[in-house]
Amino acid sequence: MKQSSLRAKLVHSSAVQKVMASPAARLAVFPSRASVAVGASGRTAASTTKWLFGSNENTNYTYNLTPINREHLAWFVANMARIDVATARGYLAEILDDSALSAHVVDATRASPQRWLADSGVRFGRRIGWYALIRAMKPQHVVETGTDKGLGSVVIAAALIRNGAGRLTTIDNNPVSGYLITGQYAAVTDRIIDDSLAALAALDQVDFFLHDSDHSAEHERRELEAIAPALAERALVLSDNAHSTPELARWAELTGRRFTFFDERPLKHWYHGGGIGVAYQQS
Repeated sequence: MKQSSLRAKLVHSSAVQKVMASPAARLAVFPSRASVAVGASGRTAASTTKWLFGSNENTNYTYNLTPINREHLAWFVANMARIDVATARGYLAEILDDSALSAHVVDATRASPQRWLADSGVRFGRRIGWYALIRAMKPQHVVETGTDKGLGSVVIAAALIRNGAGRLTTIDNNPVSGYLITGQYAAVTDRIIDDSLAALAALDQVDFFLHDSDHSAEHERRELEAIAPALAERALVLSDNAHSTPELARWAELTGRRFTFFDERPLKHWYHGGGIGVAYQQS
């Protein structure tokens, strides 16, 4: 019986190998390929439907990161800031456990006239990486372009408050932007309502710059050129658009900097995610 079973397996294995080495291979694997593709499409369709009927957001989507992606982010922060990974994990946990910040976001969103285009749930996504980098590197002057509702701004401000020093300058040309920036978060934030290129040209001594405004390649390039004279020697330059344009990487090469990228993975969301591009001076 054992010999018969072994012989059948050998015949089957031989037959399979012959099929897989023939033009019939594509047809043979079609069912398994279809199963994988349909399963992936079904998961995307489910998350899309849930978002369409359960969320108010029309831009700057919010979500959590997958557990493994959060671990990758901890290592990314540790490598960039030259700290141990346990400390980096601690900073990520710190922002996620900040009940005062979460309550502020919920309350300010519910009180805003723009609440119909925002969710009351608190989900920071890759912004927790901004927080951890600021906690680790303790910049004195952070500049952000593209305030929008101010979610990233209050995350940055929370890090500066924890550090006990530093200020945020956030720039947007929309006069109704930044409704989340109130209370203690406003106390460390300077809001500028202006064209970002004009505003950046008037700044100096910037330790940490984040491009998150107009995401066209041309505008990103012009912002990088505008902020360059104001950058401190060891400034970090981040782009929230580095997953879709090569501008920060090109600028890093042109200016003798290094470039690296964290690839974001949202948890149970149809959006594929963005990332954190960083240009920095090599020691």
